[in-house]
Amino acid sequence: MSVHVDIQEIEEWLKRGVTNYVEKDSLIEKLKSGKPLRIKFGIDPTGDKIHLGRAVPFWKLRQLQDWGHHIVLIIGDFTARIGDASDKDSERPMLTKEAVNQNLITYLDQIGKILDMDKVEIRYNSEWLESLSFDTLSEIANIFSVNEMLDRDNFSQRHQNHTRISLREFLYPLIQGYDSVMVTSDIEIGGNDQYFNLMAGRKVQKYYQQEQQDIITFELLLGMDGRKMSTSWGNGIFITDTPKDMFTKIMQIRDDLIISYYTLATDIDTASMQEYERRLKQGMNPRDIKLHLAYTVIKRYYGENEAQSAQEYFEQLFSKQEIPTTIDTITQSKLEDTKLVSVISQVFAISKSEAKRAIQEGGVKVNQEVITDPFFECDTKNEYIIQKGKKHIVKIIL
Repeated sequence: MSVHVDIQEIEEWLKRGVTNYVEKDSLIEKLKSGKPLRIKFGIDPTGDKIHLGRAVPFWKLRQLQDWGHHIVLIIGDFTARIGDASDKDSERPMLTKEAVNQNLITYLDQIGKILDMDKVEIRYNSEWLESLSFDTLSEIANIFSVNEMLDRDNFSQRHQNHTRISLREFLYPLIQGYDSVMVTSDIEIGGNDQYFNLMAGRKVQKYYQQEQQDIITFELLLGMDGRKMSTSWGNGIFITDTPKDMFTKIMQIRDDLIISYYTLATDIDTASMQEYERRLKQGMNPRDIKLHLAYTVIKRYYGENEAQSAQEYFEQLFSKQEIPTTIDTITQSKLEDTKLVSVISQVFAISKSEAKRAIQEGGVKVNQEVITDPFFECDTKNEYIIQKGKKHIVKIIL
């Protein structure tokens, strides 16, 4: 079966957000050949949510899938336990098998928001790595030298700073490379921080006398504060976020990240993107452009109606200082306690100490009035509008 090839689309796909090609000529020939290719992408379930940054390669895979190529998705249920040191300046702790399995519960459902999962070959690398013999591991390890490992930027820096590097961390790129052998990948894609690991796959394939995979790496989408998007840093925008939360978060990104978000998190055409970049340079209010950006991202995941509703919610709450007409509602029967500190803790899923601090610092409104008493009782009226900060609002019906 041949693959539909649109040369112009391929060239656009190869430009947008791409940082590295290996080997470029071979890669282009493969994509233009019309032959269905085995495209490898691996993801370690080190957390239970996929953020917009991690979604970037999935959207690239979706385009390849639409062209007729075969996506091989490797769920790193084994490698997640080892820990990838690609973007770390200190040792990543090992995860337990139980923790990894817990993270996996909704992973495929989240990926299914982007890929046609009926056409995806799903592999778990524990299939071959749990039974890997010491002989085989020794053969793979012999392909690489300690010097090569220490040439890696973050390992080099840690070595110079006398920061511990465990031998386990050296094993990670080896066994990720072995994954490429087990699925005979033609092309592997990944984030820019994965370049070393992807190159390891080429070396291991060569040792096993397979044709070496070509490689494509992409820019990393930064979090709202300009650092790498991370759950632990609280700067992530997740594809499981509600449309309202996603819209509000996108409106908080730094102005200098707007074009990057258009490039990596939307599918608008290049000409439109360049027009928004031109308007920014000419002094257009970044907020107005972010409104369009947030609408576009949410439309991609949730559809036009939800995007429109999320924008109306945001504008009512933040621009017009009104209570939105559509907010989440809970009933008293679901509350353990009607004291304000308990209500805030329960409905916004934070600790009571954090809730108490927010109230005492004037960050909580009840029916649009600032309340600073943590023990204020929410039981004298039929309903309350509770606001914490600018982003969180809920209606409580008694």
